[in-house]
Amino acid sequence: MQTTLGHSVTFDGVGLHSGAPVRMIVHPAAANNGYTFVRTDVIDRDPVVVARWDTVKPSKLCTLVTNADGVTVSTIEHLMAAFAGLGIGNALIEVDGPEVPILDGSSAPFVRAMRRAGVSRLAAPLRMVRVLHPVEVRDGDAVARLEPAPELEIDFAIDFTDAAIGKQEKHLRMANGAFVRELMDSRTFCRQADVDYMQSHGLALGGTYENAVVVDGDKVLSPGGLRHADEPVRHKMLDAMGDLALAGGPILGRYVGNRSGHAMTNRLLRALFADPTAWAWEVATPALAHCLPGAGVSRAVAVAAR
Repeated sequence: MQTTLGHSVTFDGVGLHSGAPVRMIVHPAAANNGYTFVRTDVIDRDPVVVARWDTVKPSKLCTLVTNADGVTVSTIEHLMAAFAGLGIGNALIEVDGPEVPILDGSSAPFVRAMRRAGVSRLAAPLRMVRVLHPVEVRDGDAVARLEPAPELEIDFAIDFTDAAIGKQEKHLRMANGAFVRELMDSRTFCRQADVDYMQSHGLALGGTYENAVVVDGDKVLSPGGLRHADEPVRHKMLDAMGDLALAGGPILGRYVGNRSGHAMTNRLLRALFADPTAWAWEVATPALAHCLPGAGVSRAVAVAAR
């Protein structure tokens, strides 16, 4: 069945790129609502922004959704990943600014707070997106592909010249709480030179060494170092999870990313839905529900808390 939060949860923080204080309240929502943002600071235009693959607008360094009036909400990917990883399919999100709070740069604060709120089942069947044949997009050496698989799997590879990152690869089956156990606490990352450039151009104004992994050559500048030896590739998988959550239902298929990012994952979803032979809706059965990312989360939370 479809799901939502047990009760509302509030998050206070700053926007990664704006640096402005922001309060966000995530509320339960009715079946078939999906993910809907309401900009409480907007009074002269439609403040409602639906978070879905076809409302994504090209944006640097984050996922941004918009409505017909040009009202936007950005940096939604870590929140979307938390929803997908917990198996929460419906939420109404009030936010008093144009950006979701960055918190610690991962999905972990969202996951922990929403786990405390609990997950409620709704009286409506859950529909999933079954990938029927491979779909791929490319941009130079970067590749993003969806191909048939019995459950959501993510394969990712990255290659950076900085020795602190280098080449990293990881494969995960996303059922049985894998997102909570393996990915949720992996933070966004960047190079010190990129930070300097972005801030000189009015971006990453809310970025700190505490809410991002910052590297410089072979050095990790963030206090405490990495949470995982391969934290960067894990974070890229987290981002992919969040961007795939905009499909309109859980995906049954394998996502393969090589040097891909937010824009390519959205291009991939657009290519998938443009080809009616590449996908089909499928109603979740009890057997299929055990293959979804939200299955096994309670056990994974217990492991992650140790």
